[in-house]
Amino acid sequence: MLLRVRSKDGNFRFELAPTADVSELLAKILETAPDADPESLTISNQPRGNEAKFSSLKGRSLQSLGLNHADLVFVTYQSVATSASSSSAQPAAAAAAVPEATRIWEAVKEDPVDVHWRSKDGKIPRSRDARFCTHATNGMCDYCMPLEPYNALYHKENAIKHLSYHAYLKQISPKSSSSATASLPPLTPLSYKVKVPCPSGHPSWPAGICTSCQPSAITLQSQPFRMVDHLEIASTDVIDRFLHAWRSTGFQRFGWLIGRYQPYDKVPMGVKAVVETIYEPPQEGELDGLTLGLPWEEEPRIRELCASASTPLTVVGYIFTDLTPTDEDRTKNVYKRHPGSFYMSSLEAIFAATMQKSNPTPSKSSPTGQFASRLVTAILTATEDGQVDIAAYQVSEQACAMVEADMIEASVDPGIVRVKEEDRTQGSARYVPDVFFSFKNEYGLEVKKTAKPAFPVEYLMVNVTHGFPQNPSPLFQSSKFAIENRPGLEDQRVESVISALARLDAPNIVDSRSAKPGEAHKRRELAAWLSDWHLVAFLDTTQLFSPEDVKLMMRIVTSPTLLEDLIQLDPLLATEGWNTLMTFTRESGSGATTSSSRDEDIPQEVFDQIAAEEAAARGTGGDGGGSNAGIKICPHCTFENTGGGTDCDVCGLPL
Repeated sequence: MLLRVRSKDGNFRFELAPTADVSELLAKILETAPDADPESLTISNQPRGNEAKFSSLKGRSLQSLGLNHADLVFVTYQSVATSASSSSAQPAAAAAAVPEATRIWEAVKEDPVDVHWRSKDGKIPRSRDARFCTHATNGMCDYCMPLEPYNALYHKENAIKHLSYHAYLKQISPKSSSSATASLPPLTPLSYKVKVPCPSGHPSWPAGICTSCQPSAITLQSQPFRMVDHLEIASTDVIDRFLHAWRSTGFQRFGWLIGRYQPYDKVPMGVKAVVETIYEPPQEGELDGLTLGLPWEEEPRIRELCASASTPLTVVGYIFTDLTPTDEDRTKNVYKRHPGSFYMSSLEAIFAATMQKSNPTPSKSSPTGQFASRLVTAILTATEDGQVDIAAYQVSEQACAMVEADMIEASVDPGIVRVKEEDRTQGSARYVPDVFFSFKNEYGLEVKKTAKPAFPVEYLMVNVTHGFPQNPSPLFQSSKFAIENRPGLEDQRVESVISALARLDAPNIVDSRSAKPGEAHKRRELAAWLSDWHLVAFLDTTQLFSPEDVKLMMRIVTSPTLLEDLIQLDPLLATEGWNTLMTFTRESGSGATTSSSRDEDIPQEVFDQIAAEEAAARGTGGDGGGSNAGIKICPHCTFENTGGGTDCDVCGLPL
């Protein structure tokens, strides 16, 4: 039967069986009222009066309540916000009254850098002003009191274009802790999708649309904040090793940036992404682009391995090359990205929005428990003088919401984004609201213009600074092992690991309790060699080590004090996987030693005599001038030449 429901959200129609439990009706009502407090929901057959709480009707069918086909019922409820603000004098108690199911943000586990900044007020300290401060030393006035982290004048004086994430939170959060809304999350994720179902009760888009379910017009503007303020590469070796593939092949390359987030002191309440290494997934490189498989199959394993480091790591972004050597000088590259061209192509911006949307940041400041993303896009491109440099960006929340609503697409011109046409086809319906962007014309006046059919990609971008530390202290001490997924260029093999361990005399290195005096340098060399991301990630795929042993290895080799406190190696040297690897190393080393010692026992004169006899046999055909007489075997390609020439008939080299 059809039931009509009227609430403060609008009129709705629900198809239910007469024998359906009242809880089914309650579930459908909650779908149209996401902020409703389930405990406060009431139902009545009158606009006012005769209300009954749903909680008191559990177990009863709609038919037993006297409801028939096409009946109209009236529903009232108290919203979560109202529940939270019912007692302004006790905001904490009000927040506790919100149902557990709707307080998702409270159970969110944030990144350590967010925990750090939430415990700080972020105030910008100022010293005493010699010109205007006339108070005592322990006094304070308007000229020397600390500034708020979102102070506009401070940002302008220090050329800081965007607020940091936590400075922005301070700006939009209620200033009084006694406010009824102080305990509620201040951020609201953007969405440009049509609301389904519509609160008014009409058929969903494309069958119908109204002001209640359609998204508002969009005005593109610079995002006032950024989730990451700075990209820091822990060591220049990280970039050099990544560029090696392009230098060797000329094909473009892609990699995931693995690192962690830390406070950044150059910006009030800033956050920086510190890159410790780069993981390169399977890919097909080309001269002007590359082909990449997404989602990448190794992601769960790589993320689990990252989390087991002494300082937990994560994927903080991705990097790719866009380099083309110039025809005049192959040591320099074409300057592609500049103010007269583009900084980030429309295709790259849409890809960045897709990646950011799939990697949200856990946040206690959003009702969904997630807000925006800290995934950074890094591009290795040419500078004006033809050298290689990094450009780092993010895309705005508007860009992510437009990609999620399938509103934009790349164009032939890399600096232009196209707005898609509206599509009313059932199953692939797309509603596109009005989109505008503003700019200053030739007279310096602010002008608003429609973004249909296209607009500049710069309206979607957020700049991120980048650099290297003055005193590098990388988490991984080595970067010499072959990099994954570079077939033919660098091959990761167990034989290479065994060979390196043999050179380091690893089988004879024991734990610190049994070590002889003077062997510390061997342990230090082994520890430094093991502290290589690509090596540990490769050993994780060999099945020589159990998953627990690999995690132990990652935790040990990423210890900041490993080279000073070598006793940390002992747990690794005692694992079953390590002993198995050492057994293979000993067997491989003994075989090579036996062969070498056997060759050393034979005098060089014997080898010379054997070589002379073989040469004489080849010259005479080996049978005293029989059927093979006159045949000359090429010493270069071994072809049997029958003519009397002095050069080989096949390779052309002298016989």
